[in-house]
Amino acid sequence: MLDLHAIQKSFDDTAVLRSISLSVAAGEIVALLGPSGCGKTTLLRIIAGLETADGGEVLLDGVDVTAVPVHRRGFGMVFQDYALFPHKNVAENVVFGLRMQEWPPEKVDGRAAQVLELVGLAGFAERAIHELSGGEQQRVALARALAPAPRLLLLDEPLGALDRALRERLMLDLRAILKQAGGLVGRPEGITAVYVTHDQAEAFAIADRVVVMNAGHIEQVGRPTELYRRPATAFVARFLGMDNILPAAPLSADPPLAQTPLGPLAYTAPHPHTPTPAHPLTHSPAHLLIRPEAARLLPPGEEGENVVHGRVQDCSFRGRYQIVTVLVAGEDGEGETAVSLKLEFDSDEHLPDVGQPVQLSLDPRAIYRLE
Repeated sequence: MLDLHAIQKSFDDTAVLRSISLSVAAGEIVALLGPSGCGKTTLLRIIAGLETADGGEVLLDGVDVTAVPVHRRGFGMVFQDYALFPHKNVAENVVFGLRMQEWPPEKVDGRAAQVLELVGLAGFAERAIHELSGGEQQRVALARALAPAPRLLLLDEPLGALDRALRERLMLDLRAILKQAGGLVGRPEGITAVYVTHDQAEAFAIADRVVVMNAGHIEQVGRPTELYRRPATAFVARFLGMDNILPAAPLSADPPLAQTPLGPLAYTAPHPHTPTPAHPLTHSPAHLLIRPEAARLLPPGEEGENVVHGRVQDCSFRGRYQIVTVLVAGEDGEGETAVSLKLEFDSDEHLPDVGQPVQLSLDPRAIYRLE
């Protein structure tokens, strides 16, 4: 439904977008995820028509809209700061776009009631904006964007101004609202949406697919479960909070074995259907990712795969699990290296105290090669 072909954008001499190509299917929610400055908001603004690309094309249902002005694209937009009219009540804000499009007056009130019920604000039509909480104001902004049945909905950090607890509640509601809205507003294929965020939990909870961006290019595209289980590059792994990344030199392809600062480690070869980086960094060295759940406490005398020895450096209780930092000894056995692993164990797992030695087995099924 939406196709981006080789989008490029620079500000002064700084390249912000480097030949971005991406397709979004009708009814799909796609999140652009990445750190500040990676180009995700600039890309969204180019899709909207608020910025002009230096090169490339924006196609909607196969039609080039690159030069079409923002007000003629038929897109809905939701921003972090809500952008509501403070002098208008809830209903007046919601129907603003409908009146601009000259909807028949007899249909306007009915559509306003529909979308307010959809976003959980039935009965709020006459409320003043200043009487609403931040979460309620964002729901009004969403209702206003959905009311005209936009061809494409663009959301730029829409939950960024809310506190963490409210964001947790609203992110779950938001996906349900977008999935239900299509049939209600006359889009049987569903609402097609592009959602910008720097928060991985938000992207995973809301999106059908996630596009991880870094320094103006796409690192990886995949479903949330695919990205979390098999990040393709060291950047993606670190951005998703996985810090156990070691340089690795291949020793064997069958079985997969690599030399690392911890010694030889067996790992799992990539599955043929594992998503690959959209912009592979062909000159970067290989690394191994050791997932945080890879370790098993190994009793003295028991054998295991990928056995490492170290000392417990830190332990942080997180409720259902605990995060343990282990400083691991090098393979020559002459002392501990500077390699530390952050590992997760069940909260009821009895571990040695901080400063005490520990022996671990690292499951090869939770160790992957990265580009």
